Amino acid sequence: MDYYEGNGEAGLDLDIKEPHQFRGVAPNPLIDDLRAQDLPRGVLIPLKTTQEVRQDHSIVQAYITRVPTKSANDVITLLRDMCPDGNANTLPHLRRCAKPSDLPAHLKTQLMNDTPVGRQIHTAKSTWIYIIVGEAKDFDQEELIELLSGVDGIEKEPFISLIPVPLLAPTSQVQAAMWSSQFWPTVYRKNNPLGPHPGMVARGTEDIKHDTAIWMALAHRVALQAKEAGIGEAMGAVIVQRGENGTELVGLAGDARHHQGGALIMGGNNPMSHCVLRAISMVAQKLVRYERLATEQLTEYADLDFDAFQDTPLIELERECFNQEHPNRDGYLCHGLELYVTHEPCVACSMGVLHSRMGKAVFCNHMPRSGGLSSDDRPDGGGRGLGLFWRRELNWSLLAWEWERDGVPDLPPVDPTTHV
Repeated sequence: MDYYEGNGEAGLDLDIKEPHQFRGVAPNPLIDDLRAQDLPRGVLIPLKTTQEVRQDHSIVQAYITRVPTKSANDVITLLRDMCPDGNANTLPHLRRCAKPSDLPAHLKTQLMNDTPVGRQIHTAKSTWIYIIVGEAKDFDQEELIELLSGVDGIEKEPFISLIPVPLLAPTSQVQAAMWSSQFWPTVYRKNNPLGPHPGMVARGTEDIKHDTAIWMALAHRVALQAKEAGIGEAMGAVIVQRGENGTELVGLAGDARHHQGGALIMGGNNPMSHCVLRAISMVAQKLVRYERLATEQLTEYADLDFDAFQDTPLIELERECFNQEHPNRDGYLCHGLELYVTHEPCVACSMGVLHSRMGKAVFCNHMPRSGGLSSDDRPDGGGRGLGLFWRRELNWSLLAWEWERDGVPDLPPVDPTTHV
């Protein structure tokens, strides 16, 4: 039984010489029939980091002042000297200076109506400019007023006001425009302080979008074969390498939590026999096999009454893939490789993905109660997602997507609390 049925419009980049071949996918008997189909392309949705989900709306109080335009440089120098690290702008995503006409409407109205001087500044051709000082917590107001009053051209009682501003930089041009109208003129610098650079995500999406459907279809095939063989749940993982020779299959595995009575021995959830860890282990075994052959060492497998790892091929698809040689026998384990998995990996498998140094990960079915890659809050008060694909405190990060497919049938359902 194939995962895909029917013949939907793929919208893929096809090779003109071979009308139904996905460009860049290396031939392999395990996927050649999939390469010849117009598979539904689906949509790749980049995962958000924990910071993007929870901290992109942090608001702090900041001081602003206004000075004659000719005195602006003197004031900025003064502010730089007040900062212990010499940073002239502690909120670099906010414009340091703003003309009265550039302020958001609500702020302009407030400052215009505060004093007669404010009305004059905002109703005539202004020779004044507003300057954002920085976060209020970083400055002593009395000291600030005293220093500003010593600058030529500034009023004896310098203008100081507190306004709310976003603490972190915007992650898109749209967000920058919104903040400019709500808080203070904001700059989008085409980066993402909360996660992977937008350009990196865009390039990664472009790299994988043309053949994601192939690898996900293969993952569903091995998932169904594992379920039908009775060794595990309908879950599957595929590992590929993208390089100069195209995208090549490296490893695949189905779930094997029920094999050898694993469901009873390990309480029904042995993470070592989940499809992701099994696939990673089979890639490792390919590398070890090559090294031993190169040094004329024998490859031996232990005959165990119970194998907790279940990382030897158990079904036909696994055996066929395992017998193929690794396309690149150099480098560390899964460094830079790509993982395609039917369901979002659990915390244990997500950490295995990180430790194996995977470069990209794509899953088809979000597991909000048990998944480890996503950052979204879990339902029913289940806590927050860990977002393990990109966390600053970990020594590795990768790009990750959820793949929403269109017009293809679902796998047999699993309990939403199941760990994959």
